[in-house]
Amino acid sequence: MDRIHTLLEQPLTLPCGAVLKNRLAKSAMSDSLGDGQANPTQAQIRLYERWAQGGIGLSIIGEVQIDPRYPEKPGNLSLTKHSDKEALRRLTQRASITGAHIWPQLGHAGALSHAPISQAKGPSALDVGTLHCEGMTIEEIESLPASYAKAASIAKEVGFTGVQIHAGHGFLLSQFISPLFNLRDDKYGGSIKNRCRIILAIIEAIRLKVGPNYPIGIKINASDLLEGGLTEEDALAHVSLLEKTSLDLIEISGGTYFPGAKSSSDSSSKGVYYKTFAKRAKNLTSIPLMATGGVKSLSDASTLLQDKSADLVGLARAMVLNPNLPNDWFAGIHQTLNFPRFDSPPTEGITAWYTMRINAIAMDEEQNFSPPLALALKQYLERDELRSISWNAFFNPSN
Repeated sequence: MDRIHTLLEQPLTLPCGAVLKNRLAKSAMSDSLGDGQANPTQAQIRLYERWAQGGIGLSIIGEVQIDPRYPEKPGNLSLTKHSDKEALRRLTQRASITGAHIWPQLGHAGALSHAPISQAKGPSALDVGTLHCEGMTIEEIESLPASYAKAASIAKEVGFTGVQIHAGHGFLLSQFISPLFNLRDDKYGGSIKNRCRIILAIIEAIRLKVGPNYPIGIKINASDLLEGGLTEEDALAHVSLLEKTSLDLIEISGGTYFPGAKSSSDSSSKGVYYKTFAKRAKNLTSIPLMATGGVKSLSDASTLLQDKSADLVGLARAMVLNPNLPNDWFAGIHQTLNFPRFDSPPTEGITAWYTMRINAIAMDEEQNFSPPLALALKQYLERDELRSISWNAFFNPSN
């Protein structure tokens, strides 16, 4: 146990020189705690303060948009000219009180943009079931690096200690990489090199904007978990291309929020989901790797580090069930977390339950959180509806 604690508590120096105080990271989740105008609320500030107090080395805020026209949800933050920089500074100050890093996950939902507040656009036009989107023009694609770089510049200005580029889970940059969503026949489609081209350009633009000593990470998929989607071999080729960039951290995850798709986080499988892929990826890059998905115990976390499958352990739902988990593990407390199981959950039901528990943590009320799944989903959807009204009034007043 002592050796395990030493591994978990060991600092990690990133290529840019920044130091993470330990090897545990709160992976990005869509907490949906923005104010409906893409700015932080007091509840969101308290949430990230709680996770910092819990001992985490790095927290990543999920779904921070580079363009308010293409959000994942109306509770997202956005880093644009509309941003309330003072509110963002309060967030970063409280989220880093224990020396924790706090990074925004810079994203663009693309084809998965929230329909009530956007008109979705992706690499290619799609009309599949409930998913409809237009294809992006060359000009729109080539404007992306500057938009990501501007958002990263704002992040640095307001006190975020690094940024993560979201290129996973079926959102825009993940759509570019996947042959299921990217049907282009120009320089942004076809080969894996072409499908990754815009991501490499975004990394370069951000680095030029933030300088050499500021952390830049990326989240990528090992698999889309969809027939005809990203293959493991293409995902490994993606890692090889990233090795040639100035990235500081590569997070390995998988799955997509494409309607009806299987979610790796809803799986009943045992163990870390992408450990085998991460170990293969380690042979292709010197950039530190973070593995996320299926880490449910101290043994899961320590094994990733012991066998050198990863350099950093990503925790998501585990940190929702116990926001003090890192401190508990460092103290030698390694209780089994009680992950709830739901019979025949409705669409978005499990996501809604965890999101509403995040809300309870933000209000310091998680001890009293025990709603049935149907009630959690109702509250989750009602909150989205209210914030969609606010989002449209602020960003889309002509609608």
